[in-house]
Amino acid sequence: MNLPPQVPPKGRLVYVMGPSGAGKDTLLGYARDRLSGSRVIFAHRYITREAGAGGENHIYLSHEEFGIRAELGLFVLQWSSHGLRYGIGIEIEEWMDRGFTVVVNGSREYLQQAVARYPTLAAVHIDARPEVLAARLASRGRETLDEVHARLARRVPLAVPAQVALATIDNSGEIEEAGRALLEVLAAE
Repeated sequence: MNLPPQVPPKGRLVYVMGPSGAGKDTLLGYARDRLSGSRVIFAHRYITREAGAGGENHIYLSHEEFGIRAELGLFVLQWSSHGLRYGIGIEIEEWMDRGFTVVVNGSREYLQQAVARYPTLAAVHIDARPEVLAARLASRGRETLDEVHARLARRVPLAVPAQVALATIDNSGEIEEAGRALLEVLAAE
């Protein structure tokens, strides 16, 4: 059976990533507030972490429900990290087909797989100075000080394929500065 060639989506995917404590959720919230009603849509992540934990606007799924949805093919992207499972729903493909820019909160470790599925994605790496990351992680209260230090020591090297456009944003200072930088990336065609 010959399948028709896949038509590339009309919209684009912006893949935001960075270490824990870099302020990704804060920056995404900043951009979401300013782009309400625009052609930019911020995808929810489906996570096996109770809602309200960590400040992220996500949809909680039990490990069992996440597994069932994964088996049913309801995630276009999925990965595991720190004992949790993360997924991006199939709805983003409909949004891109309709010409929207879709922003996802991804994982540095999963970037290669995301690029394999969406070769034209734009990548955004949000980072902060080590002392800022340490302070933010400690203030969340989700981990012991030893766990915070272990997380910081586990810095994942960022490997970005040559064809991928990468923007790097330092979020060590005021939210407005990093927020404006993210808005510029999202406004780019």
